[in-house]
Amino acid sequence: MLSIKLTSVLVDDQAKAEKFYTEVLGFVKKEDFPAGGARWLTVVSPSAPDGPEIVLEPIGYPFARDYQKALFESEIAFTAFACDDIQAEYERMKALGVKFRGEPRRMQDNMPLMATFEDTCGNLIMMYQ
Repeated sequence: MLSIKLTSVLVDDQAKAEKFYTEVLGFVKKEDFPAGGARWLTVVSPSAPDGPEIVLEPIGYPFARDYQKALFESEIAFTAFACDDIQAEYERMKALGVKFRGEPRRMQDNMPLMATFEDTCGNLIMMYQ
């Protein structure tokens, strides 16, 4: 059976991404070592340090930059993260200066509460409860 252990988020600057994903979002750095002119840089949830890792992947190809830009301009989230209390996270992150695309809301009655924010690294990220 397959499981999710590693996934990537494209970022335009790994140092900026590390700061945002750890200091603002609250992830914990797991791996950080040189890799092909960049860094192999991963973060994990503090509640699951041995769980899935997110690679803060530097944009290395023009087509990747085009893809990231197209998603952002189309207001499509690159990925989504779950949280237990979306209103508390929204308020905490907003106080830290995170730019949201609106307050938490449901797209339809049967859907979870969601809010989309900019990660400062070229992506829109959705959080949901």
